[in-house]
Amino acid sequence: MTTDRAPLQTADRALQVLLAFSQDRDEWGVTDLAAEFGWDKSVAQRLLASLAHRGFLVSDEVTRRYRLGPAVWHMATAWERHSGMAGLVRPALRELAAGSGVTALFAVPDGAHLRCVDSADGSFGPLRAYRLADELYPGHAGATSRAYFGMLTPGARAGLLYDRPMARFSELTVTDPAVLEELMVRVPVDGYAYSEGEYDPATAGLAVPVTVHAQPVGTVSLVGPHELLRGPSEELLRRLRAAAETLGELLAPRRGRSPGGPRETGAARRG
Repeated sequence: MTTDRAPLQTADRALQVLLAFSQDRDEWGVTDLAAEFGWDKSVAQRLLASLAHRGFLVSDEVTRRYRLGPAVWHMATAWERHSGMAGLVRPALRELAAGSGVTALFAVPDGAHLRCVDSADGSFGPLRAYRLADELYPGHAGATSRAYFGMLTPGARAGLLYDRPMARFSELTVTDPAVLEELMVRVPVDGYAYSEGEYDPATAGLAVPVTVHAQPVGTVSLVGPHELLRGPSEELLRRLRAAAETLGELLAPRRGRSPGGPRETGAARRG
């Protein structure tokens, strides 16, 4: 009698293969994929070949190793076109803004900047006369960016920030790399970043990193006039950290045991 177990298991294994690709692992071969998941090499070969056939992977004819293919890009583009990440994080931002009274925003890295994915306004009202989505925040100015770049290694941070001119947005903008680095190294220690008037002279910002599997992926921030947001109060930090945890869970890929699978993936164990 035919059951649903085999096709469901095959589909789940194919998804595990796609989720095994990451910033730290951008290619897989048959042998190492089979060892990673405890599968027979024939199973790994069929999965890789099937995903390549549909364009989710591409293979190198010389090394016979596989990388992500154009079908992944097409799906990501479709996801973003239909609200995508903004729609995913919006409820958490609205809750944060309602509880704090000021604007809440989620931003992700974009080169030497952070880019606002989405925002929500608190009872005080809009921070700007326009939507903040897609606004870029320079890496050297303000809490929103510092909460992310401060979580990087000094070498990675230097390569992105300190080898280029740094614009001065106000008299409070820090452009001295040595002074800026002193502020950056405080982020992992304090767990947050706070700024007043560094990017926008009229506003203050309080931000915490958002992490997925202990890796920084962006920041969640509260931004408002100085009189409403002065200093990193414990109440605001509590709300920000709860929002960051929620966002991290929403953005985390679902790795783990496949139905009837022999063991967890190595990626899940490391995460």
